Amino acid sequence: MAKTSAPATVITWAIANLERETADGKVITVHYTVNASNGTYSAGAYGSLGFDGEVTTPFADLTKEVVVGWVKDALGEERVAEVEAALQNQIDEQAAPTKAAGVPW
Repeated sequence: MAKTSAPATVITWAIANLERETADGKVITVHYTVNASNGTYSAGAYGSLGFDGEVTTPFADLTKEVVVGWVKDALGEERVAEVEAALQNQIDEQAAPTKAAGVPW
């Protein structure tokens, strides 16, 4: 019998909310989510990053892709990889648990 491979995990970075200065529209805090799913199991993470008004793109011109880019740049490649690996580990644990709880009766 042929062994079936596990479904591929899709990881999605998104922006939950932005906080900005009303006087100039500069973004000061980005709230983001990272979700992973293989169609059967899922895992997620949430984080916030302060930008202290250093981003100068006008608020009205922002897109999800631009802001996700800021988040990933601020975190750095290594931290992005760590977050994604941690979510994959959670999905792997759901698919093949290594721990269990309960009583035998």
